[in-house]
Amino acid sequence: MAELVTSPAITFTDPDLKRRYEGRKIPMNTFFEAYIAQKLDVTGDMHQLMRQQQSFVNYRLTPEQVRFLVQDFIPSLITHSQKADKKFVTEHYDRGNDFFQYFLGDSMVYTSAFFEDKDDTLEAAQVRKIRQVGEKIHLKKGDRLLDIGCGWGTLVAELAEHFGADTTGVTISKNQSEFGMDRIKQRKLQDNARVLTLDYRDIPKQRFDKITVLEMAEHVGIRNFQKFLVQCKDMLDDDGIFFLQIVGKRVQTDPQDFTWLAFMSKYIFPGADASLPLGYVTNQLEKAGFEIHSVENINIHYGITINKWYHNWIKNKEKVVAAYGEWWYRLWYLFLAWSSIIGEQGRAGCYQIVCNKQQTSFDRLQWVGESLSLNEFAEPPKKRKSA
Repeated sequence: MAELVTSPAITFTDPDLKRRYEGRKIPMNTFFEAYIAQKLDVTGDMHQLMRQQQSFVNYRLTPEQVRFLVQDFIPSLITHSQKADKKFVTEHYDRGNDFFQYFLGDSMVYTSAFFEDKDDTLEAAQVRKIRQVGEKIHLKKGDRLLDIGCGWGTLVAELAEHFGADTTGVTISKNQSEFGMDRIKQRKLQDNARVLTLDYRDIPKQRFDKITVLEMAEHVGIRNFQKFLVQCKDMLDDDGIFFLQIVGKRVQTDPQDFTWLAFMSKYIFPGADASLPLGYVTNQLEKAGFEIHSVENINIHYGITINKWYHNWIKNKEKVVAAYGEWWYRLWYLFLAWSSIIGEQGRAGCYQIVCNKQQTSFDRLQWVGESLSLNEFAEPPKKRKSA
């Protein structure tokens, strides 16, 4: 007999919460705070439950949210000093490489992949994305490439090996740089690839043929965003190409969007306040002296990516709890379940933006004849069946 599949359900373990909210809608902020603190439990799949959130939560502003905004978010928005940014980044990324590998998988890429089919493996989709970046920036053998906020160095290694470029990645995280260099040495790429432990503000003044920034610019903050883009332009050769992959919120937001963004800022990416609408980003790029060649929204790919991370996390639950405890498992379980839905619903955007310097001497003929499908793994479009 087939097993009966039941809908996910919430069980209150805290008597006060049970008295106040059983049978009533609970504020979303109260729900996730209580879940992480083990004051309530979820039976069944969290992803499925989050799809049904409108039926059991509201998005009323809570005192805890107001306190966070006043005491933490606004001060971080104003400050964004080098010391503060280092604290934000190292507390997150130096938690432990194994922590991230439990959901990122062997590729160790903490940015959106690119899928030809939703059933592609995560690893194949990440390699496809990385090679697609190389194609979009017209990377060729001998090009000097700088990847700012390189994470664990996977893109740096892959582009060095596949395209024959000389690649340099920078990250504030010592754990990431050591991991990246170990993998570069394993692949015998140390002659033309490297990962440095370095704040972007401390990158020595030099020029690169290509510069890539994948989901790091959000962390520089609104206050520093224009300075960062100008710095990138100044480090780019006059005939070079700049690639920016950035996550931003949509223009028309609703209370659910605000609650998710506040959750992300408090628990997942503190200080990443430059996650703003596409119009803001393109205006800032043009103000900095860039000419925008192309913009592609890959946010649905992010939804699929995070869903793959979510299932990896569940698969490794015992290891996570043993190494880091129930609190961390629950936090990421909720974050990944909720965020994959955000991607599917278009409540945020993830954009790949290709730019060159706004100079009359730039050879724009190189854009002529480009295929709309740039990665080598793409299959020809399937013919539609006739009715």
